[in-house]
Amino acid sequence: MDDFTEVKTPCYVCEEELLEHNLKLLHYVQKQSGAKIILALKGFAMWSTFDLVKKYLKGCTASGLHEALLAREEFVKDDDALEVHTYSPAYKDEDIDEIARVSNHIVFNSPNQLFKFKDRVKEINPSISLSLRINPEYSSSPKEIYNPCGVYSRLGTTLKNFDESVLEYIDGLNFHALCEQNIDALEEVLEVFEKNFSQYFKNLKYINFGGGHHITKKGYDVEKLIKLIKEFRAKYNVDVYLEPGEAVGWETGVLVSSVLDIVQNDMNIAILDTSAEAHMPDTLAMPYRAEVRGASKAKDKKYTYRLAGNTCLAGDIMGDYSFDKPLQIGDKVIFEDQIHYTFVKNTTFNGIKLPSLAILRKNKTLDIIKEFQYKDYKNRLS
Repeated sequence: MDDFTEVKTPCYVCEEELLEHNLKLLHYVQKQSGAKIILALKGFAMWSTFDLVKKYLKGCTASGLHEALLAREEFVKDDDALEVHTYSPAYKDEDIDEIARVSNHIVFNSPNQLFKFKDRVKEINPSISLSLRINPEYSSSPKEIYNPCGVYSRLGTTLKNFDESVLEYIDGLNFHALCEQNIDALEEVLEVFEKNFSQYFKNLKYINFGGGHHITKKGYDVEKLIKLIKEFRAKYNVDVYLEPGEAVGWETGVLVSSVLDIVQNDMNIAILDTSAEAHMPDTLAMPYRAEVRGASKAKDKKYTYRLAGNTCLAGDIMGDYSFDKPLQIGDKVIFEDQIHYTFVKNTTFNGIKLPSLAILRKNKTLDIIKEFQYKDYKNRLS
Protein backbone atom coordinates (compact mmCIF):
# COMPACT_ATOMS: atom_id res chain seq x y z
CA MET A 1 0.00 0.00 0.00
CA ASP A 2 1.76 3.14 -1.26
CA ASP A 3 -0.77 5.96 -1.50
CA PHE A 4 -3.18 5.21 1.40
CA THR A 5 -5.93 6.89 -0.61
CA GLU A 6 -8.72 5.27 1.38
CA VAL A 7 -7.27 6.00 4.83
CA LYS A 8 -9.25 8.39 7.00
CA THR A 9 -6.74 10.99 8.14
CA PRO A 10 -4.77 11.88 10.09
CA CYS A 11 -3.49 8.38 10.78
CA TYR A 12 -0.25 6.71 11.85
CA VAL A 13 0.29 3.45 10.00
CA CYS A 14 2.80 0.97 11.40
CA GLU A 15 3.84 -1.63 8.84
CA GLU A 16 4.09 -5.04 10.48
CA GLU A 17 6.59 -6.40 7.97
CA LEU A 18 8.98 -3.47 8.49
CA LEU A 19 8.68 -3.72 12.26
CA GLU A 20 9.49 -7.41 12.19
CA HIS A 21 12.50 -6.71 9.98
CA ASN A 22 13.92 -4.43 12.69
CA LEU A 23 13.10 -6.93 15.42
CA LYS A 24 14.86 -9.75 13.58
CA LEU A 25 18.00 -7.64 13.29
CA LEU A 26 17.92 -6.78 16.99
CA HIS A 27 17.37 -10.44 17.82
CA TYR A 28 20.40 -11.31 15.69
CA VAL A 29 22.49 -8.90 17.78
CA GLN A 30 21.23 -10.60 20.94
CA LYS A 31 21.95 -14.08 19.65
CA GLN A 32 25.44 -13.30 18.38
CA SER A 33 26.60 -11.06 21.23
CA GLY A 34 24.82 -12.53 24.25
CA ALA A 35 23.38 -9.11 25.10
CA LYS A 36 19.79 -8.62 26.20
CA ILE A 37 17.82 -6.01 24.25
CA ILE A 38 14.75 -4.43 25.84
CA LEU A 39 12.29 -2.00 24.31
CA ALA A 40 12.39 1.60 25.53
CA LEU A 41 8.72 2.52 25.76
CA LYS A 42 9.53 6.24 25.70
CA GLY A 43 10.32 5.83 21.98
CA PHE A 44 7.83 3.19 20.88
CA ALA A 45 4.79 2.21 22.94
CA MET A 46 2.35 0.83 20.38
CA TRP A 47 1.20 -1.98 22.63
CA SER A 48 -1.01 -3.53 19.98
CA THR A 49 2.25 -4.75 18.42
CA PHE A 50 3.68 -6.24 21.62
CA ASP A 51 2.67 -9.82 20.81
CA LEU A 52 5.08 -9.53 17.89
CA VAL A 53 7.78 -7.52 19.68
CA LYS A 54 8.07 -9.88 22.63
CA LYS A 55 8.87 -12.79 20.30
CA TYR A 56 12.22 -11.10 19.70
CA LEU A 57 13.11 -8.81 22.62
CA LYS A 58 13.71 -9.58 26.30
CA GLY A 59 11.41 -7.03 27.88
CA CYS A 60 10.78 -3.31 28.30
CA THR A 61 12.37 -0.35 29.98
CA ALA A 62 9.97 2.16 31.50
CA SER A 63 10.37 5.81 32.46
CA GLY A 64 8.06 5.70 35.44
CA LEU A 65 4.95 4.13 36.89
CA HIS A 66 2.60 4.36 33.91
CA GLU A 67 5.07 2.91 31.42
CA ALA A 68 5.97 0.18 33.91
CA LEU A 69 2.29 -0.74 34.28
CA LEU A 70 1.89 -0.85 30.49
CA ALA A 71 4.93 -3.11 30.21
CA ARG A 72 3.60 -5.46 32.89
CA GLU A 73 0.04 -5.54 31.57
CA GLU A 74 0.68 -5.79 27.84
CA PHE A 75 4.24 -7.07 27.33
CA VAL A 76 5.38 -9.31 30.14
CA LYS A 77 2.29 -10.70 31.87
CA ASP A 78 3.09 -14.23 33.10
CA ASP A 79 6.31 -14.90 31.17
CA ASP A 80 9.12 -15.11 33.73
CA ALA A 81 11.74 -14.86 30.97
CA LEU A 82 10.68 -11.31 30.11
CA GLU A 83 11.71 -8.32 32.19
CA VAL A 84 10.49 -4.87 33.16
CA HIS A 85 13.17 -2.29 33.97
CA THR A 86 12.13 1.09 35.40
CA TYR A 87 14.20 4.25 35.58
CA SER A 88 13.18 7.76 36.60
CA PRO A 89 15.26 10.83 37.49
CA ALA A 90 13.39 10.77 40.81
CA TYR A 91 10.64 8.58 42.27
CA LYS A 92 7.61 9.79 44.19
CA ASP A 93 6.64 8.16 47.47
CA GLU A 94 3.14 7.57 46.17
CA ASP A 95 4.44 5.62 43.12
CA ILE A 96 7.39 3.61 44.39
CA ASP A 97 5.47 0.70 45.94
CA GLU A 98 3.58 -0.10 42.76
CA ILE A 99 6.71 0.36 40.66
CA ALA A 100 8.46 -2.18 42.88
CA ARG A 101 5.59 -4.66 42.45
CA VAL A 102 5.58 -4.57 38.64
CA SER A 103 9.33 -4.19 37.94
CA ASN A 104 12.12 -6.75 37.76
CA HIS A 105 14.80 -4.06 37.85
CA ILE A 106 14.69 -0.55 39.26
CA VAL A 107 17.33 2.01 38.33
CA PHE A 108 18.06 4.89 40.68
CA ASN A 109 19.37 8.18 39.41
CA SER A 110 21.33 9.10 42.53
CA PRO A 111 22.69 7.49 45.70
CA ASN A 112 20.18 9.65 47.63
CA GLN A 113 17.23 7.96 45.94
CA LEU A 114 18.77 4.51 46.26
CA PHE A 115 19.30 4.84 50.01
CA LYS A 116 15.84 6.34 50.46
CA PHE A 117 13.97 3.51 48.73
CA LYS A 118 16.19 0.39 48.69
CA ASP A 119 14.75 -1.27 51.79
CA ARG A 120 11.20 -0.41 50.87
CA VAL A 121 11.35 -1.85 47.34
CA LYS A 122 13.14 -4.98 48.56
CA GLU A 123 10.46 -5.56 51.17
CA ILE A 124 7.77 -5.34 48.52
CA ASN A 125 9.66 -7.33 45.90
CA PRO A 126 12.58 -9.31 47.41
CA SER A 127 13.76 -10.49 43.98
CA ILE A 128 13.96 -7.01 42.45
CA SER A 129 17.36 -5.98 41.10
CA LEU A 130 18.73 -2.53 41.97
CA SER A 131 21.11 -0.46 39.89
CA LEU A 132 22.47 3.08 39.67
CA ARG A 133 22.56 5.31 36.62
CA ILE A 134 25.97 6.79 35.87
CA ASN A 135 26.73 10.02 34.05
CA PRO A 136 29.99 9.27 32.22
CA GLU A 137 30.31 13.02 31.51
CA TYR A 138 31.08 12.31 27.89
CA SER A 139 28.74 12.29 24.91
CA SER A 140 28.86 13.14 21.22
CA SER A 141 25.10 13.71 21.11
CA PRO A 142 24.29 15.78 18.00
CA LYS A 143 21.88 18.12 19.84
CA GLU A 144 22.23 19.56 23.32
CA ILE A 145 18.54 19.09 24.08
CA TYR A 146 19.15 15.32 23.79
CA ASN A 147 22.52 15.27 25.56
CA PRO A 148 22.18 13.51 28.94
CA CYS A 149 25.83 14.22 29.74
CA GLY A 150 25.74 17.98 29.16
CA VAL A 151 26.83 20.62 31.62
CA TYR A 152 24.72 20.57 34.82
CA SER A 153 22.85 17.47 33.63
CA ARG A 154 20.48 15.99 36.22
CA LEU A 155 20.64 12.56 34.59
CA GLY A 156 22.88 10.06 36.35
CA THR A 157 25.62 10.18 38.99
CA THR A 158 29.02 11.59 38.11
CA LEU A 159 32.30 10.12 39.32
CA LYS A 160 32.71 13.02 41.76
CA ASN A 161 29.31 12.21 43.30
CA PHE A 162 29.63 8.43 43.27
CA ASP A 163 29.20 6.88 46.72
CA GLU A 164 31.05 3.57 46.96
CA SER A 165 28.73 2.39 49.71
CA VAL A 166 26.03 1.81 47.06
CA LEU A 167 28.01 -1.20 45.81
CA GLU A 168 26.71 -3.28 48.68
CA TYR A 169 23.16 -2.99 47.34
CA ILE A 170 23.32 -2.83 43.55
CA ASP A 171 23.54 -5.50 40.86
CA GLY A 172 24.37 -3.21 37.97
CA LEU A 173 25.31 0.17 36.57
CA ASN A 174 23.56 1.98 33.73
CA PHE A 175 24.67 4.74 31.42
CA HIS A 176 22.89 6.45 28.56
CA ALA A 177 24.80 8.89 26.40
CA LEU A 178 23.80 8.32 22.78
CA CYS A 179 21.21 9.80 20.42
CA GLU A 180 20.67 8.25 16.98
CA GLN A 181 24.35 7.31 16.78
CA ASN A 182 26.64 4.63 15.35
CA ILE A 183 29.02 2.24 17.07
CA ASP A 184 31.92 4.72 17.02
CA ALA A 185 30.00 6.98 19.44
CA LEU A 186 29.41 4.02 21.77
CA GLU A 187 33.11 3.13 21.66
CA GLU A 188 34.07 6.65 22.70
CA VAL A 189 31.62 6.74 25.60
CA LEU A 190 32.50 3.24 26.74
CA GLU A 191 36.20 4.13 26.86
CA VAL A 192 35.50 6.98 29.31
CA PHE A 193 32.98 4.93 31.29
CA GLU A 194 35.45 2.07 31.74
CA LYS A 195 38.31 4.38 32.64
CA ASN A 196 36.31 6.03 35.43
CA PHE A 197 34.09 3.23 36.73
CA SER A 198 35.51 -0.20 35.84
CA GLN A 199 37.07 -0.34 39.30
CA TYR A 200 33.52 -0.92 40.58
CA PHE A 201 32.54 -3.72 38.17
CA LYS A 202 33.97 -6.65 40.14
CA ASN A 203 30.81 -7.92 41.86
CA LEU A 204 28.23 -6.57 39.42
CA LYS A 205 25.89 -8.79 37.43
CA TYR A 206 25.25 -6.43 34.52
CA ILE A 207 26.04 -3.17 32.77
CA ASN A 208 23.29 -1.40 30.83
CA PHE A 209 24.54 0.53 27.78
CA GLY A 210 21.29 2.52 27.53
CA GLY A 211 19.66 3.56 24.28
CA GLY A 212 20.38 5.76 21.29
CA HIS A 213 22.03 2.91 19.37
CA HIS A 214 20.91 3.35 15.76
CA ILE A 215 21.23 -0.37 15.08
CA THR A 216 18.49 -0.65 12.44
CA LYS A 217 19.59 2.36 10.41
CA LYS A 218 21.24 1.54 7.09
CA GLY A 219 25.01 1.66 7.47
CA TYR A 220 25.16 0.85 11.18
CA ASP A 221 28.10 -1.47 11.87
CA VAL A 222 26.21 -4.34 13.48
CA GLU A 223 29.13 -6.76 13.45
CA LYS A 224 31.36 -4.29 15.24
CA LEU A 225 28.68 -3.84 17.91
CA ILE A 226 28.49 -7.60 18.41
CA LYS A 227 32.28 -7.82 18.75
CA LEU A 228 32.38 -4.94 21.25
CA ILE A 229 29.66 -6.49 23.44
CA LYS A 230 31.26 -9.94 23.41
CA GLU A 231 34.63 -8.50 24.41
CA PHE A 232 33.08 -6.40 27.18
CA ARG A 233 31.14 -9.35 28.61
CA ALA A 234 34.21 -11.55 28.60
CA LYS A 235 36.45 -8.86 30.10
CA TYR A 236 34.21 -8.10 33.07
CA ASN A 237 32.08 -11.25 33.36
CA VAL A 238 28.82 -9.29 33.28
CA ASP A 239 25.61 -9.33 31.29
CA VAL A 240 25.03 -6.42 28.93
CA TYR A 241 21.71 -4.72 28.25
CA LEU A 242 20.77 -2.39 25.42
CA GLU A 243 17.50 -0.47 25.52
CA PRO A 244 16.70 1.08 22.13
CA GLY A 245 13.37 2.71 21.36
CA GLU A 246 13.92 4.48 18.08
CA ALA A 247 15.80 1.51 16.60
CA VAL A 248 12.68 -0.61 17.09
CA GLY A 249 10.32 1.81 15.35
CA TRP A 250 12.85 3.18 12.83
CA GLU A 251 11.31 3.46 9.33
CA THR A 252 8.43 1.16 10.22
CA GLY A 253 5.58 3.44 9.20
CA VAL A 254 4.12 6.76 8.21
CA LEU A 255 1.79 9.58 9.19
CA VAL A 256 -0.90 10.01 6.54
CA SER A 257 -2.55 13.42 6.26
CA SER A 258 -4.86 15.26 3.87
CA VAL A 259 -4.75 18.70 2.27
CA LEU A 260 -7.57 20.84 3.69
CA ASP A 261 -6.87 24.10 1.89
CA ILE A 262 -4.25 25.85 -0.24
CA VAL A 263 -3.63 29.54 0.42
CA GLN A 264 -1.32 32.10 -1.14
CA ASN A 265 1.13 34.46 0.57
CA ASP A 266 3.96 34.92 -1.95
CA MET A 267 4.04 31.12 -2.21
CA ASN A 268 1.64 28.19 -2.15
CA ILE A 269 0.82 27.01 1.38
CA ALA A 270 -0.97 23.71 1.89
CA ILE A 271 -2.81 23.43 5.20
CA LEU A 272 -3.01 19.82 6.37
CA ASP A 273 -5.23 18.03 8.88
CA THR A 274 -2.20 17.25 11.01
CA SER A 275 0.33 19.29 13.00
CA ALA A 276 4.08 19.38 13.46
CA GLU A 277 3.57 20.85 16.93
CA ALA A 278 1.01 18.30 18.11
CA HIS A 279 1.74 15.20 16.02
CA MET A 280 5.40 15.39 14.92
CA PRO A 281 7.00 17.23 17.85
CA ASP A 282 10.54 15.95 17.26
CA THR A 283 10.62 17.69 13.88
CA LEU A 284 10.51 20.98 15.78
CA ALA A 285 12.50 19.95 18.86
CA MET A 286 15.42 18.24 17.13
CA PRO A 287 14.82 19.91 14.65
CA TYR A 288 14.76 17.81 11.51
CA ARG A 289 12.98 17.74 8.18
CA ALA A 290 10.59 14.85 7.71
CA GLU A 291 10.65 13.15 4.32
CA VAL A 292 7.43 13.31 2.30
CA ARG A 293 6.61 10.50 -0.10
CA GLY A 294 6.96 11.62 -3.72
CA ALA A 295 8.32 15.04 -2.79
CA SER A 296 11.72 16.72 -2.95
CA LYS A 297 13.31 19.88 -1.62
CA ALA A 298 11.75 23.21 -2.53
CA LYS A 299 12.08 24.03 -6.27
CA ASP A 300 13.68 20.70 -7.16
CA LYS A 301 10.41 19.78 -8.81
CA LYS A 302 7.93 21.95 -10.71
CA TYR A 303 5.44 22.74 -7.92
CA THR A 304 6.60 23.97 -4.50
CA TYR A 305 4.42 24.18 -1.40
CA ARG A 306 4.91 25.03 2.23
CA LEU A 307 3.27 22.24 4.23
CA ALA A 308 1.66 23.66 7.36
CA GLY A 309 -0.27 22.35 10.33
CA ASN A 310 -3.84 23.08 11.31
CA THR A 311 -3.20 24.86 14.63
CA CYS A 312 -2.89 28.53 15.57
CA LEU A 313 0.87 28.29 16.18
CA ALA A 314 2.58 30.40 13.52
CA GLY A 315 5.54 28.04 13.52
CA ASP A 316 3.45 24.90 13.00
CA ILE A 317 5.21 24.23 9.70
CA MET A 318 6.62 20.99 8.33
CA GLY A 319 8.72 22.69 5.68
CA ASP A 320 8.85 23.53 1.98
CA TYR A 321 8.54 20.66 -0.48
CA SER A 322 8.23 20.34 -4.25
CA PHE A 323 6.04 17.93 -6.22
CA ASP A 324 5.72 16.78 -9.82
CA LYS A 325 2.04 17.70 -9.92
CA PRO A 326 0.03 20.48 -8.23
CA LEU A 327 -1.48 19.55 -4.89
CA GLN A 328 -5.25 19.48 -4.75
CA ILE A 329 -7.57 19.81 -1.77
CA GLY A 330 -8.20 16.29 -0.51
CA ASP A 331 -4.84 14.89 -1.67
CA LYS A 332 -2.96 12.64 0.73
CA VAL A 333 0.42 13.79 2.04
CA ILE A 334 2.47 10.97 3.55
CA PHE A 335 5.23 11.74 6.06
CA GLU A 336 7.80 8.96 6.18
CA ASP A 337 9.25 7.38 9.35
CA GLN A 338 6.74 8.76 11.84
CA ILE A 339 6.25 5.83 14.22
CA HIS A 340 9.02 6.37 16.80
CA TYR A 341 8.97 9.37 19.17
CA THR A 342 5.76 10.70 17.59
CA PHE A 343 2.47 9.41 19.02
CA VAL A 344 4.21 8.88 22.37
CA LYS A 345 4.67 12.68 22.47
CA ASN A 346 1.35 13.75 20.94
CA THR A 347 -0.71 16.56 22.42
CA THR A 348 -4.23 17.85 21.88
CA PHE A 349 -3.06 21.47 21.57
CA ASN A 350 -5.91 23.60 20.17
CA GLY A 351 -8.16 20.59 20.68
CA ILE A 352 -6.79 19.15 17.44
CA LYS A 353 -7.80 15.55 16.92
CA LEU A 354 -5.14 12.94 17.61
CA PRO A 355 -4.24 10.78 14.58
CA SER A 356 -5.68 7.30 14.49
CA LEU A 357 -3.37 4.31 15.00
CA ALA A 358 -3.32 1.56 12.38
CA ILE A 359 -1.28 -1.52 11.51
CA LEU A 360 -0.64 -2.61 7.95
CA ARG A 361 -0.49 -6.37 8.27
CA LYS A 362 1.91 -8.56 6.33
CA ASN A 363 -1.01 -9.71 4.16
CA LYS A 364 -1.57 -6.02 3.25
CA THR A 365 -4.83 -5.62 5.17
CA LEU A 366 -5.08 -2.39 7.16
CA ASP A 367 -6.34 -2.67 10.74
CA ILE A 368 -7.48 0.55 12.38
CA ILE A 369 -6.51 -0.13 16.00
CA LYS A 370 -7.55 3.13 17.65
CA GLU A 371 -9.55 6.22 16.70
CA PHE A 372 -9.63 9.29 18.92
CA GLN A 373 -12.66 11.47 19.62
CA TYR A 374 -13.69 14.59 21.51
CA LYS A 375 -13.81 12.66 24.80
CA ASP A 376 -10.07 11.97 24.53
CA TYR A 377 -9.45 15.71 24.49
CA LYS A 378 -12.00 16.49 27.20
CA ASN A 379 -10.80 13.78 29.56
CA ARG A 380 -7.34 15.32 29.66
CA LEU A 381 -8.85 18.51 31.06
CA SER A 382 -11.05 19.40 33.98
